[in-house]
Amino acid sequence: MTTPIMSTYARLPVRFSHGEGVWLVDEAGERYLDALSGISVCGLGHAHPAVARAVGEQAGRLIHTSNLYGIANQERLAEILVELSGMDSVFFANSGAEANEAAIKIARAYGHSRGVDVPRIAVFDGSFHGRTLATLSATGNPKVHAGFEPLVQGYVRVPYDDVEALEAIAADEPDLVAVLVEPVLGEGGVMIPAHDYLSRLRALCDARHWLLMLDEVQTGMGRTGRWFAHQHAGIVPDVMTLAKALGNGVPIGACLARGVAAEALKPGSHGSTFGGNPLACSAALAVLETMQREDLVGRAREQGERLQRRLVEALGGLNCVREVRGKGLMIGIELDRACAELVGRALGRHLLINVTADKVIRLLPPLIIGDDEIDTIAETLRELVSDWNAGA
Repeated sequence: MTTPIMSTYARLPVRFSHGEGVWLVDEAGERYLDALSGISVCGLGHAHPAVARAVGEQAGRLIHTSNLYGIANQERLAEILVELSGMDSVFFANSGAEANEAAIKIARAYGHSRGVDVPRIAVFDGSFHGRTLATLSATGNPKVHAGFEPLVQGYVRVPYDDVEALEAIAADEPDLVAVLVEPVLGEGGVMIPAHDYLSRLRALCDARHWLLMLDEVQTGMGRTGRWFAHQHAGIVPDVMTLAKALGNGVPIGACLARGVAAEALKPGSHGSTFGGNPLACSAALAVLETMQREDLVGRAREQGERLQRRLVEALGGLNCVREVRGKGLMIGIELDRACAELVGRALGRHLLINVTADKVIRLLPPLIIGDDEIDTIAETLRELVSDWNAGA
């Protein structure tokens, strides 16, 4: 029997009934080690008691009022995010795509304030910014564009990790007003740029009076071993977007801004019915408080180093493995050919992984992952990749 759900996903043949920490349990009671975290969402793992308690208690009091009124949880959450990031203000949405939509509108409003009639934003090959028309148009992947043309205009496409290319293009683009970039390409294959890439972008944006806008939807919230990935470079953006792990599975997105970017949107120029409602913000507050109390940012850094080391040991002898790379608990294993079938094979061994950019195994385990689970991931992948490479 077919389901009446639109076929926008090629779903794996499993349904999960509940979870605990890094584990998910299917309807038959089988346990699976989750090395994907709902695509970098469940940083605290599944059914975390602090999040469950906060959501339950808030649902019993008040779920939604709208942004026509003050929301205490939203104000408190904004204060914490601003303190952690060095930004000035926050707009709350429901997803990463919506947060990026807000960033794009900020850039356009900023451009118009400078007298630019058709403001343009530099975006990068291999990037991913969302599935709405504006964000899929910004995305640097033709497969995401296919079938949805005409695309939203106003973007200038540039090679990733190539500041010289951006400088060269800028000479012919007087209407360029902003740069939108991921600190690490997530969907693009866990591509990590040169160590000085973001600092050079920051300097170029300052010199050209462009906004530097960082999409930290996947890299933020401790995933790379810092609260936000750009902090590895010692810079501060003008705009930063968050979502995914901010609510540990409860939908919430955030667009943070500072300086002139923080003043770009005015009352009536942007909004969200559900964005930053009491329920979503209660979940995010629980996430932040737990991460601070348990130093999960530091744990992500330490466990990420351990996982990368174990993967190199386990996979180093396989000629099909081109590279193991990552920052914190955001790790990619690049193979020498397309390997999407490994997702199904891993499921058969009760390990949840993802393949992106055709030939990169992407690992995004919960930040709470322990040493034993890391060893299990490394050993299971060694067996999987070895068998696959041998044609077994």
